[in-house]
Amino acid sequence: MNTSNKRMIITLAVVFILPVALAKLALDNNWFNKASTNKGQLLTPTLDMTALQDQTTEPKWQLLYVLPTKCGAECKNALYSVEQVWTALGKEHDRVRATVVITPESDALAMQIIEQQNSVKLLKTNTENVNNVFKGEPTNAIFIADTLNNVILRYPLQVEQQQAILHSRDILSDLRKLLKLSRIG
Repeated sequence: MNTSNKRMIITLAVVFILPVALAKLALDNNWFNKASTNKGQLLTPTLDMTALQDQTTEPKWQLLYVLPTKCGAECKNALYSVEQVWTALGKEHDRVRATVVITPESDALAMQIIEQQNSVKLLKTNTENVNNVFKGEPTNAIFIADTLNNVILRYPLQVEQQQAILHSRDILSDLRKLLKLSRIG
């Protein structure tokens, strides 16, 4: 084998093997930040909300909010955001259910307002079921649940209405991405 053939083999080895070796080294040593494209907080492990669901309803993605005992500014903004995000989904809104979980302790006036809206479904349960599902996680947030009743993302509530509207865009963005990637629901 002459020297030009040896150089050719070495060059080919360097061109094809070196990038793979460098990529492996970079992954093993965490030389780069692994990107996260979701804007909400990913819940790990996910929360199973099967105990809250009516088993006869068809599986859908859910925008979920637990109505507190007193519905202040954060609560009103959350209710507004849930309805607006559901509406903004357009033709995809039939794949998503806007759900407000209510307990006997929930704010009665807010419940009456929600009942007048056709876009939001009330899910009646008791406080014990809510506590069993959320297992100590704070419920003062808007959640996204998948079609298998797993609560997967959390979005903090906003006091200022303008901030809530801007934050709704994040929820909408994540939900659209999930719907695009999902084959069920």
